[in-house]
Amino acid sequence: MSDQSLKKRRILLVDDEPELRRMVAAMLEAEGFSHVAQAANVQEALAAYRQTKPELALLDVMLPDGDGFTLCQYLRAFEPDTPLPVIFLTAKDETDDRLAGLRCGADDYVTKPFSPQELILRMQAVLRRCYPAEPETVYLENATLDLANADVLRRDTGEHLTLTVKERAILDTLARNANRIVTTDALCEAAWGDSFGYAQSLMTHVRRIREKIEKDPSQPQSLVTAKGLGYRLNVLKDR
Repeated sequence: MSDQSLKKRRILLVDDEPELRRMVAAMLEAEGFSHVAQAANVQEALAAYRQTKPELALLDVMLPDGDGFTLCQYLRAFEPDTPLPVIFLTAKDETDDRLAGLRCGADDYVTKPFSPQELILRMQAVLRRCYPAEPETVYLENATLDLANADVLRRDTGEHLTLTVKERAILDTLARNANRIVTTDALCEAAWGDSFGYAQSLMTHVRRIREKIEKDPSQPQSLVTAKGLGYRLNVLKDR
């Protein structure tokens, strides 16, 4: 994943020190991170999460209405299938704090004061680990997907078919998790930004995708159902 792609990720910065927030936000924006939401406490952070759906959170440990560890658990409860990457920012450098961060699943821990370059490098490392490079060409039993151009090449007929925006979002999420089950909620979130009330629409889109990629849509070989859980995309290494 290129640095430019990393910088398109939405960041949530939570710290009760206004000056530090301004400094970090300005630093991130100067580095090209164009989506930085700020919050001074737990309640503001929860509201900012709902509004911006961040892809990485920078959390201070000590907050006026709680602590970063509890906030981390709150934020991750929103999407348990795709935990939000978290880096803790704190003035403390104590073993107990580090252990508490690890227990709640922190991805990294930066002690104040920190250099701007150190924070940027740690953020990039976490983003690369949590958001692998987007697969552009995906090989299936009967089709080759060009996700960058939303194109399907069917090998049985040789025809090219175009994916809709929703179909591409669903296939992109499945391809990122190739040969693994992806839950219905995660796929609905990827396509519609919400997991509530879209299960039936997802089934309709899956059926249309199968018509484009499968030799026999009624006997799918590539996009298969994991009953009661979600779907799996069976991807080949190459053709």
